[in-house]
Amino acid sequence: MSRVWLCFVTAVRFAVLAQLRNRLALALVVFFIPLWLSLAYTVSAKTAVPFFLRAANRTITVDGNILIQLTGALHSLALIIGFMMFLATSQSAEFDSRLVMAGYPRLCLVVAKYATLLLTAAPVVLYATFWVRVFWAPERLELLAAALFVGGLIYGGAGIMLAAVLRSELAGTLLVIMVSFLDVGLQNPIANPAADSPVIRLLPTYGAMQSATSAARLGTLPWAYLAIGLCWALGMTAIGMTTFALRNRHRSLGNSRPALPSPRRRHDAIEPLPETERSR
Repeated sequence: MSRVWLCFVTAVRFAVLAQLRNRLALALVVFFIPLWLSLAYTVSAKTAVPFFLRAANRTITVDGNILIQLTGALHSLALIIGFMMFLATSQSAEFDSRLVMAGYPRLCLVVAKYATLLLTAAPVVLYATFWVRVFWAPERLELLAAALFVGGLIYGGAGIMLAAVLRSELAGTLLVIMVSFLDVGLQNPIANPAADSPVIRLLPTYGAMQSATSAARLGTLPWAYLAIGLCWALGMTAIGMTTFALRNRHRSLGNSRPALPSPRRRHDAIEPLPETERSR
């Protein structure tokens, strides 16, 4: 096994163990996702809501509780995966810097972060897709899972990027919450009657939301809009990787050795006795 591959596997193993030790995030995955999706489906009104689906270039009708459940699934995944990746990257910052200063390849650490993102997002998305399927049957379940996965990757990459920029864990968590709330909430036609505005197309999860809605009621595969979501995910990944690498590069170029006191001169090594001591 080559040294680079060994470094990569070791970094992924430590990153995955760090995720497994995050009990709050695991509790959110196990309990919060089904609670949110269950309430979204059972409490919300089932009234048909018109939704202009640009992926099909026409207006379709979707039950209100299904639409809220779709936006709730995207929002919960954005929150949880973004929070998991931000917290893990932030807490391992000093350890990563020490590894780099000790000669550990930065590329291994960077790639390991995103391999961990894939390993983290995949089971969480499958779990959320399972709970959606408990309540209703999408036209294309695999497309729905792909759309949710893309949304999770977008905010997972954003979490890594924010951890490389911000010092405060509270600030990073609040940013993930607020940005994801605006991003997904503005695309819900129940909460925002202008959800078909051209400006909405600039939001990060726009492609993922279009793909998820298409999976709910249409049998078509909107490659272009799924690709938009993938471009956002790759863009966040690239920014996060660059920021993470630059942060560790700057730390590795710094002086990591503590300043040593200057050696005392020979004639200062033995201090002269006070006058009272000499007289004795």
